[in-house]
Parts: sequence; structure tokens; C-alpha cells
Amino acid sequence: MHKNLNNLEIAELLRAVAAAYKLKGQSENKFRIVAYERAADAVEHASSELKDLWDEGKLDDIPGIGKSIAEHLDEIFRNGKSKHFEEVMKGLPPAMFELMKVPGIGAKTSFKLTRELGIKDSKNAISQLEKAVKKGKVRNIEGFGEQSEESLEKSIKETKERTVRIILPYAQKIADDIIAWVKNDKNVQRADALGSLRRKASTVGDIDIAASSKNPIETINHFTKYPNATRVLEKGERTAGIIVAGGKQVDLMVEKPEAYGALLQHFTGSKHHNIALRELALKRNLSLSDYGIYFKTKNRKTLKKIETEEEFYKTLGMDWIPPELREDTGEIDMALKHNLPDLVQLSEVKADLQIHSSFDIETSHDLGESSMEEVINKANSLGYEYVAFTEHNPSKSGHNETQTVEILKRKCEKVDKINYSLRTASARNELRRVKKVFNSLEIDILPNGKLPVSDKGMETLDFALVSIHSSFRQNRVDMTRRVLSAMSHPKVKIFAHPTGRKLGAREGIDLDWEKIFDFCLKNNKWLEINADPMRLDLPDFLVRDAVKLGVKLTFGTDSHHIDSMDNMVFGVSVARRGWATKKDIVNTLSLEDFEKVLK
Repeated sequence: MHKNLNNLEIAELLRAVAAAYKLKGQSENKFRIVAYERAADAVEHASSELKDLWDEGKLDDIPGIGKSIAEHLDEIFRNGKSKHFEEVMKGLPPAMFELMKVPGIGAKTSFKLTRELGIKDSKNAISQLEKAVKKGKVRNIEGFGEQSEESLEKSIKETKERTVRIILPYAQKIADDIIAWVKNDKNVQRADALGSLRRKASTVGDIDIAASSKNPIETINHFTKYPNATRVLEKGERTAGIIVAGGKQVDLMVEKPEAYGALLQHFTGSKHHNIALRELALKRNLSLSDYGIYFKTKNRKTLKKIETEEEFYKTLGMDWIPPELREDTGEIDMALKHNLPDLVQLSEVKADLQIHSSFDIETSHDLGESSMEEVINKANSLGYEYVAFTEHNPSKSGHNETQTVEILKRKCEKVDKINYSLRTASARNELRRVKKVFNSLEIDILPNGKLPVSDKGMETLDFALVSIHSSFRQNRVDMTRRVLSAMSHPKVKIFAHPTGRKLGAREGIDLDWEKIFDFCLKNNKWLEINADPMRLDLPDFLVRDAVKLGVKLTFGTDSHHIDSMDNMVFGVSVARRGWATKKDIVNTLSLEDFEKVLK
């Protein structure tokens, strides 16, 4: 172990501990396993490096990390190792934890594969497994076969193709902290993120920042003194680079205010957007650079410095193009015709339609950590008119139909009481923005397309969300049939995190989107844009397709703690990249209008 582990490495470590507990006795370690898996999710979704929070004495502030796990992490940050973690994982092959990075390989499977195939070295464990798969050795292991071997080969390929990119919210937090530091320099008039981060792509390769400064050299000096920098990579007159916690590199470019617009536009990209702009400029006897726009007259080139992006695009005869649209997918023509869409904004969102409260619904999935009352208070602070409580359905294996219905009735009664108190508060003219909460549920779509909640249970709900949480590798025909079957239930309104992807960990499911879109249009069903940092699903390119056809979309943060409700901004970013406007998003409607479309 090492005391400078980044969040991804810590999350992997916590999952390894959970896996070790599973192998050493799943039933007697049930609560420990849940605690470590929940902690791993919390670390993975944290918007700050744990090492930074530990330095500030705020490790206990992260929802999902209990006192005991926090103490073990404290030991790692102080000594580079945890005696407890080493004891739990003692006797287990290190290679098995490496194999668990492959989608579909759990603790027991990885242990079995390392033992049967003699894989000991964790550094090249996945490559050794790939060789065994190609030689047909896995199919001969008890419990495996040709089909599982083929599935394993696909998963290994996905794992090896994975690049180390940073999820958008994490990159945004790093950039925001550094931008705030840069702005402390009295010479700086403005500072912005650049590249894919400014365009709000779901994952980010590099973190680049621009600053408009009256004294670039002083600004560079100030930047390199950033308190959380672990190393200064370079320091020039116009650019500098530092390394921050987690080994992430951050580069700064500085320009004088009179030429800042050109620099900002040039380094925001995308590459294809800029190429298309350059071709347009050449036709007009202009050439573009990060310093400004050159006007060509006879044998002379005159540089016009560009102070703002608005001026840059206006000089080319077009409207300013929002960064999220700059991918050369038709935005330039639309800007020339002054016909760009009025993209949806965070301030227009009236509700969060996927939230998991701490109401004990006895699910096999993870419960929320915040009470319904805490969620409502948070929703009030965000200016929402309504929210939906969408806990996972009660576990199918642990309950019969009668028990499931009884649980759902208890939840319905709880929601009814809350709505009564909200109506009473409204009658007293109390300043509460939330007027109503909806009783909903996120229901698993079983492999055969059925739902693990009976019609009697569904009657307790205002509406339901359905989602895929298992059997991700069904073929396109079967998976599409499975989803459409589940969505056919009258109570089902929303298909949640529709591709089922996990950024950097799992590819999306294979669906016939033409059929899904068509079904939604004909049956008044909606597709979710899930704002969870690891999902951002529906992806932006499918949002664009849905918007073109008129399919309605919803926003949900998938929050299991009230802090995650702040992630709505990232769902909005996905929608904007998909050219969505207010009219495309169901929960920009007022409560009154939402209730009308719900019927």
C-alpha cells in the first residue's frame, strides 16, 4: 500500500476488502460487506481527493464512510498501510483483486480463476487470463463453458481499451478550486476551464485553464504557488504546469485581456469545430489563431486582437456558440443562420425525479442515507417545486408478494403524511418551495422483462421508474424486448439510466434505440438523464437523437444522500450537449403541468 493513494485506488482497495469478507463468509460478514461497498461508492463519487480531505481533518465528512473505515484510512494516510486491511486479505492471491477490475468478475469467480489457472502475479493478471481464454482453458473449469468464455473475452477487451480519464464532476472540482486560487491574483480579470472540461464532456483527459491577466508573469508565479500542488512541472512566461493530489496535471495559459477571447475560443475546441471554423474563415480571407483573427489585404496580414468569444464569433458572422455544442455537428450552420437552440439551464429545473431516501424498503440494493424530511429541506434550498422518492424495490428473493405490498403500503402512508404536512404548511403561507412529493420506485427489469412488483404493489405508486441492474450481456434483440416489456406497464413512466453504463468501468447495454424511441413517443414514456457522476446516462449523443424525434427526457440525480442532489448541474450539462431545451425536459414543468402529463 501507499499513503498517497488517489480516490480510484482507495475505492478499489475498499472493494478488495469487501471481496475478502465475501470469501471468508458472506452470511456472517453481510453488514461489513455492505459497509465497505458503500464506502467504495462514496469515495468513487467524492468530488475531492480523500488525501486532501484527510489533510484538512474532514475525512468524516464523506457520507457513506463510517467511523471504523475512516480510522483504517487514517492509518493508511499516516503509515502507508492498514494492519486491519492486511489481516482481512491475508492468504488471498493479490492477482484476484486485479481480475475483479474486469466487468462480470466478482470475488468468488476471480478467486476460482486465479487458483485454477495458476495466476499469481497481479501486475499482468488480466493479460494471463486473456491468454488462457484464447487457448480455451477457461471453458474447461467447472461452472464455465464456451458462452461464458466468450463473454469473458469481451469484458477483457473492454478493460484493456479503457483509458485513464477523469469523470466530469471530479475534474470540475479540481478546476474550480484552482480557478478560485488564480482569481486571487489582483492582475486576473477572468479565468476559465478549457478543452473537453469546458465543453462538459462526460470524461476529461487533461485539465487546462486559461486566465486573462494584465501581468501574465505575476499570474504564472501566483499559480505555481497553489497550496495543494505537489510539484511544479514547468514555468514559462505564458504557460505553467503543476501536479495536484492524485497525480493529476493542471496546465495554465495566460493572455492579456485584449486577446483573451481568441485564446479561450481556440483552446476550448473541439478540434473538429475549430477546423470547420478555419475553413469558413479562409473563404472570407481571414485566418484564425489563439492570438486573434488575421485580416488579409493584398500582400499584408493584419492581426485583430479579440477580447471576447462573442466578438470572435461575431467577426465570423455568427452567433456565439455555447461550448457544449462545439463538436462540429451542425452548430456552425445554425449559428450562421442565427438559429441555435435555447439550451436548457439549471435554473429551469423544477424537480429531481430520482432520489433514494433512508426509508427501509428492505431492498437488495443500497438504501439511501438521508431521510425524506432531509431530502425535502435540501430540495427547498435548490428551489424545487416537487421531488420523487424512488427507492429500489423490495428484494424479490427476500419477500413474497404480500410482504412486498405491505412494505409499499407503509411507504405510501409515509408519503401521504408528508404531503398532508406540505399542504398544511402551504395553507399557513410558510415559505416552502416544495409543494408535493411523489411516491415512486426504481424497479429492476428482470432478465425476462418482468417486474418484481405485482400489480397490487404498483397501485400504491404515483408512477415507477424501471432500470437494468443485472444480465447486461443479453443480445440486442433480447435486451430490447426485455426493456419494452417492462416499460409497457401502465404505471411505468421513466426508463432510468437507460444504457446502464458506468464510466470507466462498464460499457452500456446493446439496445435498438430506434424501437425504444418509437415506443416512448407512442406510449408517453420518458427517458432519464441520470446525473450520477459515474453514469451521466442517457449519453449526450442519444439525447440528441431523442430530442430530434421529440422524445421527452427527465433529470434524476440518483441521490442516496442529500449532498448528491447538487449533481443535477452535470445532468443539465449532458442535456445541453444533446441540444436539449426546456421543452424537452419533463421536470422543467411546474407541479401543476407535471401532474397533467403524468396522467
